[in-house]
Amino acid sequence: MIRFNCDYSEGAHPKVLEKLLQTNMEQTAGYGMDPYCNKAAGMIKDKCLRQDMEVHFLVGGTQTNLTVISAALRPHQGAIAANTGHICTHETGAIEATGHKVIELSSRDGKLTAEQVAETVKSHYSDESREHTVQPKMVYISNPTEIGTIYSKKELFELSRICRENSLFLYMDGARLGYGLCAEDNDLDLPTIAQLCDAFYIGGTKIGALFGEALVVCNEELKKDLRYIIKQKGGMLAKGRLLGLQFISLMENDLYFEIATHANKMALLIKEALLKKGYSFLISSTTNQQFPILPNDILVRLKSKFEYSFWQEIDENTSAVRFCTSWATSPEDVRKLVEEIENG
Repeated sequence: MIRFNCDYSEGAHPKVLEKLLQTNMEQTAGYGMDPYCNKAAGMIKDKCLRQDMEVHFLVGGTQTNLTVISAALRPHQGAIAANTGHICTHETGAIEATGHKVIELSSRDGKLTAEQVAETVKSHYSDESREHTVQPKMVYISNPTEIGTIYSKKELFELSRICRENSLFLYMDGARLGYGLCAEDNDLDLPTIAQLCDAFYIGGTKIGALFGEALVVCNEELKKDLRYIIKQKGGMLAKGRLLGLQFISLMENDLYFEIATHANKMALLIKEALLKKGYSFLISSTTNQQFPILPNDILVRLKSKFEYSFWQEIDENTSAVRFCTSWATSPEDVRKLVEEIENG
């Protein structure tokens, strides 16, 4: 069985494992206070062209999201998110469990617009009984989104402007950030994201690491007591150096971007084969996630050899599914899938 159902089926890139093995018997301080975490943080600051940021290494994406949102919001405040956003759909109510409402806005392409945010804020503050409702204080976005779309520099600039005009925090979930930054139509980069967002994270779990995310905090207000909150929310790893070492490996010689580019190329080969067969897509994506709409009988046949993710029913005869490539997807596995598509 060849898996195209997610981008974290494999372990870690060999260079990550080499670094962990080389340092395995060293003794260091714990909880991210070691030289390796310090070095990795410095490398990320250099790539973002900002030395005034804080970089923290957390064990996973859900812990990172609930930590940042908990740090940013007071008890009566909530986070605005697209209704397809990860915190709305795949975190088991983690944000609500910390006492904060997720204010969901409808989105077909997984993205929020500046106009939507502005209207949401205006609607809240024009309500005479607004103190009876949750106050919007943060905008949560992910790049790429849950359905593989990416924000343009213009879109992110407009969102950032609206957030700053209305005293909202702008936070970017970067679980798949590398795949977004390496997409063929992308015009964002790390320095721009660091300039426009109050906080974001560089995902490792889904891009070459065994586990772990690098949280980048740009806003001074969010830095206060953050390590207390990371610990309380379960994001602080005792053997913190394991996270720093992995991000050193990923940042060295831009390995992170090299392997993300590979995953995107593999996904676009699958997309090309599907387009040649005349299949349509739920949404257009240039990242490692593709969402074709396929006849159910074809999906049954593919299921005997390949794992994919069911996404949604389109009608009684067709369904949208997700094919997801990773940093480790081999051209040979893609070729096998393409052949099955061509023969369908």
